[in-house]
Amino acid sequence: MERTCGGVSRCGSSRTATVERGKSSPRPENSALRAGSSSPSPGRGGGAPSHSHRRHLEGILNKYTNLLQGWQNRYFVLDPELGQLQYHLNEQSKNQKPRGFLPLIGSSVVQSDEFPFMFTVYAANGELFKLRACDACERQLWMTQLQLCSRRHSDSSAKVMSQAEGQQKNLLNSIESLPSRGPLSSLDPDLLLLKATSAATLSCLGECLSILQHNVSQAARNITSHTQGLNTENVSGSGLKPASDEPVKNGGVTGLSTSTNNKPPTSPAHRSKELLKDDECCSPDAVDPSEESTDTEDNEEEDLGVLDDQRSIILHLLSQLKLGMDLTRVVLPTFILEKRSLLEMYANFMAHPDMFLAITAGATPEERIVRFVEYYLTAFHEGRKGAVAKKPYNPILGESFRCSWDVPRERVRPLRTTSSPCLVPPASAKPGDCCQLWFVAEQVSHHPPVSGFYCECKERRMCFNTHVWTKSKFMGMSVGVSMVGEGVLHLLEHDEQYVFTLPCAYARSILTVPWVELGGKVSICCAKSGYSATVTFHTKPFYGGKVHRVTAEVKHNPTSTIVCKAQGEWNGTLEFTYSSGETKVIDTSKLPVIKKKIRPLEKQSQYESRRLWQHVTAALKRGDIDSATEHKHQLEERQRSEEKQRATTNTPWKPKYFIKEGEGWVYHNPLWKTNC
Repeated sequence: MERTCGGVSRCGSSRTATVERGKSSPRPENSALRAGSSSPSPGRGGGAPSHSHRRHLEGILNKYTNLLQGWQNRYFVLDPELGQLQYHLNEQSKNQKPRGFLPLIGSSVVQSDEFPFMFTVYAANGELFKLRACDACERQLWMTQLQLCSRRHSDSSAKVMSQAEGQQKNLLNSIESLPSRGPLSSLDPDLLLLKATSAATLSCLGECLSILQHNVSQAARNITSHTQGLNTENVSGSGLKPASDEPVKNGGVTGLSTSTNNKPPTSPAHRSKELLKDDECCSPDAVDPSEESTDTEDNEEEDLGVLDDQRSIILHLLSQLKLGMDLTRVVLPTFILEKRSLLEMYANFMAHPDMFLAITAGATPEERIVRFVEYYLTAFHEGRKGAVAKKPYNPILGESFRCSWDVPRERVRPLRTTSSPCLVPPASAKPGDCCQLWFVAEQVSHHPPVSGFYCECKERRMCFNTHVWTKSKFMGMSVGVSMVGEGVLHLLEHDEQYVFTLPCAYARSILTVPWVELGGKVSICCAKSGYSATVTFHTKPFYGGKVHRVTAEVKHNPTSTIVCKAQGEWNGTLEFTYSSGETKVIDTSKLPVIKKKIRPLEKQSQYESRRLWQHVTAALKRGDIDSATEHKHQLEERQRSEEKQRATTNTPWKPKYFIKEGEGWVYHNPLWKTNC
């Protein structure tokens, strides 16, 4: 029987779509369509309506191939069991391997008005099919069956996840119902390990489902852009996104209105004196250089080991956490703390200030961005010094850290070759002559934990302003920390701004001896010159593979020319290859480190990091964990008390060094706003 739009039966022969004259593309006039069912149809035996979810459908549709070939007739088959939409060259080849297919689990099907009777199928993996039916009735039939198939397979996936969560919950309840003492207790190390392992397994399933849902939502948000001028057969709609769902701009996180609405406390007499003292020297460049001395602190951290009592504490803590939990407010054991504040850790990324200052002396935009990439890749090994994963102190609101570097001018030289001339005139590079670079960081918000830091060299007329929001997440066997934020390097001599982002950090093997690795894709971009760079920090695969791998590529966007590539380990050897064919190897472990200069504790303000955390640091150094925990608790209680006082007085909190401009945090007196 021949099909009509209102009928149920379908014809048994296929017809070729005719080409519409005067149209930009053809569409099938009377494409053949076969519909079947893998279960009894409603008209045969009174099956349930849900059987339509398993409806088999096949026939000719127009598929957009590419800009040159345009629309082509293809034979499509909807396989309800596999949950796939397959297509073949024609009906005769349908029993052969399909030319292509889309997985329908998590997919979305959307009607389009770009062409008559057109619809688009967006797969969860980012691919899509642009299709056209012969009429509105046929389009609706295909869309309905595709949506039903997608829903059935997506619901099945969610059902599996729900069942797994239920089984894991039963396991946890069974373990927690055991007595706290006895031969088999709820705190037995093996049972705690079992709880953590089951949580990690469930986390893997959850992450897969989250990725699926994320890609579907991205496809839905980009429907308009996808339907405008696509010229490829399969277009990827997925990409690396920032570590947080919050959009980030230079110096700030979009929507952080609460951070400037925090209420400062009514200060006691001694607190008022401390704040007055701090205000007297609120500008870091006003600090007398003679008060600073070379830092003698060692950032090396001893191995945590696997002490039984400490391991039991970690296991007990992990057993109380939930997958995906934000660890920002979770109080972690003191013995896993690193003996420095997070604000100081940011300063340690400037351990090679000579490489940083050499950026602005590049003769061309290409030279300057390549030098920035070289500096960027070599900065992390010192900032994240040591193989043991320990957590820096969480800065309290209003905490600050200030330091500077004296950089010998003779060390500020090109990085490309050893034969290149010195970047500064020989007459000015006398022994002992130095460029001064200074740094200030401040915790500008507590919830969420936002840090701002600024670095400047007036002589070189360069500075950068960065704003970072740390987000920690429990992942079963790992802890992930997203560095949500954006920084801008200003080269005033060239009127260039380089916007850059930061990678994520992961603490692995947290049940034994944890170690740190970096992961994710970051970008460096200069809008004025048209150069950009992509840096990828590769996490170690589950099986095999190397650790701490990083690759980078510098590109001139207007010409799509790759001018530099890099590969290696961010804490080891890096190999750079330039467009000229020249190569260079940098061993980060052999790079000379210039020590920062810092004022002694007695001359620091009460809320500078070293002085603020001095008792915790001293206790950790002598191995007195109880004392360190007590001092840390006192600081946390003081912060809570001051937060309550701020709420009572209803007075807005005002950071000393950073101000909020629009949606971003910026240093109050940056170099680009001064006439120097």
